[in-house]
Amino acid sequence: MCDCDNSEDVKGEKNGPVPVESNISTSEHVGDHIECKEISSENPQVRSTRLYKRRWAIVFLFSSYSLCNAFQWIQYGIINNIFMHFYSVSSFAIDWMSMIYMLTYIPFIFPVTWLLDKKGLRVVALVASSINCLGTWIKVASVRPHLFWVTMLGQFACSFAQVFILGMPSRIASVWFGSGEVSTACSIGVFGNQLGIAIGFLVPPILVPNVEDLDELAYHISIMFYITAGVATLIFILVIIVFQEKPDVPPSQAQAAMRNMSPQEYSYLASIRRLVCNKPFVLLIITYGLNVGCFYAVSTLLNRMIIDHYPGEEVNAGRIGLIIVIAGMVGSLICGIWLDKTKTYKQTTLAVYLLTFVGMLVYAFTLNLGHLWIVFITAAALGFFMTGYLPLGFEFAVELTYPESEGTSSGLLNCSAQVFGIIFTICQGKIIDYYGTLAGNIFLCVFLFLGTLMTAFIKADLRRQKANQLAVREAAAKDSGCQDGGLLPLKEAKV
Repeated sequence: MCDCDNSEDVKGEKNGPVPVESNISTSEHVGDHIECKEISSENPQVRSTRLYKRRWAIVFLFSSYSLCNAFQWIQYGIINNIFMHFYSVSSFAIDWMSMIYMLTYIPFIFPVTWLLDKKGLRVVALVASSINCLGTWIKVASVRPHLFWVTMLGQFACSFAQVFILGMPSRIASVWFGSGEVSTACSIGVFGNQLGIAIGFLVPPILVPNVEDLDELAYHISIMFYITAGVATLIFILVIIVFQEKPDVPPSQAQAAMRNMSPQEYSYLASIRRLVCNKPFVLLIITYGLNVGCFYAVSTLLNRMIIDHYPGEEVNAGRIGLIIVIAGMVGSLICGIWLDKTKTYKQTTLAVYLLTFVGMLVYAFTLNLGHLWIVFITAAALGFFMTGYLPLGFEFAVELTYPESEGTSSGLLNCSAQVFGIIFTICQGKIIDYYGTLAGNIFLCVFLFLGTLMTAFIKADLRRQKANQLAVREAAAKDSGCQDGGLLPLKEAKV
């Protein structure tokens, strides 16, 4: 029988050597967490796992600065016509205020993921929140009709900060959370980004009404920019004070194994090569890009689509965007909890993808019926599955690519999403200009159907789950061997 009380003096440093013939497993209960330790005669290193209350503060703080950044992505596009009037620019120029987020991500994601691997979570969090804060204050200085280039500069700074944000949820979940809650934690991380987009749909049409007088319009825009800058500054200060690199003790056996890997064993370029040679992951990169790229296009062009059929409904366009994202946030949390309970990654991903395609079809054919309440309902159904898919893709990728860095796999997924997002936004915008909104939405439906078919061919090689299960089986085997060997409890051995 093995002792499972206290782990103090486990190695016998204070009480002399302990005559133990084989493996000894110990665990200690500390506050709200449980620490488990394993000592082997072949490998005397102590391996332990522990969950800390601080993990919730970390993930919610990350969600906060992700929210602030995501809000700014859509704050121009949802009142596209108003900013066109204020800055005297074309609709396509305002579309680029959203697409700059996608374009900036593509060249910078690889150096940023390298930085995440080399310097860790805290450095990346500080850089992201500081650049985001800087971008908000640049925008404060851009509230003049002739300063469009300044507001574009501020939006570029915020888009650069986004590169340090999008790949973080799965990394934070793996570094801070246990194997039974990583999907939920990742969903919470994505939740912040989605909530920011939701607020970005809702608040700008309320704060910035469609008025003709440019001085009054400048006043309303400056209020929105000042509020954003104040929130970003507060979050930056909190990140400096609260955000921690990683817990002292890893939260899972998979993470413990990652920590035991020496730096010489890891090569960033070799990791990239292994990922692009991983066929299931390559398929996921493409399908994730198709789905999220469609979401980016719908979000960017939502104002134009609603105003085409319902003139003067800028506020309701924002509310429809809000409904899309709020429904997606609910979908994200439900999917995260479901994955933690069932571990059915491929089945859940395929089902959500198929329902996204169906939701897009229904939305496309009901948009022009002349009833806004129908658009609200179909938009909610579309958002539940389309935005609910985001954490599924992240977590499925981590499972397929373990033990590769979560930041690298997430970065490749997001890079694909940005590429498809730019292509779909430009193409759908042109199709809407020449053929109408129905043709533009059917264009997206075609690619969602293609993505559904490709998802069905992804092989569900859940490597992280296998690593955790192997660790559990080994621990159970050691416990069984300890009992069969008739060893004394640790306290009796000390006596």
